[in-house]
Amino acid sequence: MAETQSEPLLDPKFLTKLEQLELVSRKIFMGRMKGERRSKKKGQSVEFADYKNYVVGDDLRFLDWNLYARLDRLFIRLFMEEEDLHFYILIDNSLSMDFGSPTKLHYAKQVAAALAFIGLVNLDRVVIEAFNNRLTQSMPAARGRRSLWRVFDFLGKLEPTGSSDLAQSLRTFSLKSSGKGIVVVLSDFMDKGGYEEALRYLIARQMDVYAIQILSQEEIEPDVTGDLRLTDVEDDDTAEVTVSAALLKRYKQNLDAYRAAFHAFCTRRGVSCLFTSNQVPFDRLVLTYLRQRGLVR
Repeated sequence: MAETQSEPLLDPKFLTKLEQLELVSRKIFMGRMKGERRSKKKGQSVEFADYKNYVVGDDLRFLDWNLYARLDRLFIRLFMEEEDLHFYILIDNSLSMDFGSPTKLHYAKQVAAALAFIGLVNLDRVVIEAFNNRLTQSMPAARGRRSLWRVFDFLGKLEPTGSSDLAQSLRTFSLKSSGKGIVVVLSDFMDKGGYEEALRYLIARQMDVYAIQILSQEEIEPDVTGDLRLTDVEDDDTAEVTVSAALLKRYKQNLDAYRAAFHAFCTRRGVSCLFTSNQVPFDRLVLTYLRQRGLVR
């Protein structure tokens, strides 16, 4: 389905609102460069953290001579080190995402662009990966506002293609990604292989995991009747059905059950789960719903 790609993913006025926000990690992570978030690692920044007994080889610059004068013992001053946050955005670009108006993929791109911008202006390390049955495209780590053009360029070129395999894709991501931090998965999570194994790979990495399920309004409230031949866009499986009021009711019940099971699975394992329709304004999703979930503040 055609996307409105002639329009920018983010409105300049919306960017101004995003500048006031920052990403929030529920855990403390260690990065490679000093940034704005506290690490449990002790370093050489300005904020005092603790003392430790001096041992041969410690840096003599951090000896506390005042304490030595009082206790006649040598102690090393420790300081809380501030380090950067790794922020990963994983976008499902399988063919099933090419549905709705706007398409689920276009909606995911807008959310990804907004979150990436928040990370960039706060000097977080932002990485974007696209996947279907494998990792298809990767945007190397970016930092700083000047990298926003790379985000727009990457997302603008992203097209729907291939079938979906969440487990294989997230397994590959988990094995290749060395940094810990926040990972946001943008997908419809309508994978025939399920979502459980896939999310377990991220959970095992002890990341802050956010699963944002995006469905089109046509999938939530189908407006079809009569005899239909349905074809799976990803694997060409077909089914002939007669759509009746009873069948639509059962479909909605099954969809509600699937969403409830997905939410329960995520909640039990510390994964923040959010469901949205492509009809929910994406700026409201970012400014309101993701604030409520604690991803941004």
